[in-house]
Amino acid sequence: MSEQPTSDDRTTAESAGGCLLAASGALAGLLYWAPRAAFSIDGGFEGHARDLTVVFVDLPLILLGATVLPLVAWLLTLRRTRSARRAWPAALAALLALGLFLFGVDVCWEPRQLPDPGYRGGI
Repeated sequence: MSEQPTSDDRTTAESAGGCLLAASGALAGLLYWAPRAAFSIDGGFEGHARDLTVVFVDLPLILLGATVLPLVAWLLTLRRTRSARRAWPAALAALLALGLFLFGVDVCWEPRQLPDPGYRGGI
C-alpha cells in the first residue's frame, strides 16, 4: 500500500521547485544577456562605444524579470490547480512566462552591436 504524500511534503516540494525555477530563470536571463551586451561592455575599437548601462541598468532588470515573472506564474498556477496535486501545469506556465519574457526583451532591447556607429574606418 503506497502512502499518500502529506501536505508538508507537497509544500516542501513546491517550494523547492519554485526556488529551482527562480535560479534557472536568473541563469537563463544571464545567458541571454551576456552575448548581446558583450560589445557594449568591451566598447569596440579603443573602447569608443563603451556603454556600461547594460551592466548597471539592463542586467538587473533582465535578471529581476527572468526571476520574478516565472515565479509569479508558478505560484498563481499552483494556487489555481491545487486540487490536481501535480506541479506540471505550474512548471509549464512558468516556462511559458520565461519564454515570453525573453522574447519580449529580444524584441524591445537593442544594445549597441557591431559595426560601431562612431567609427568610420580609414580614409
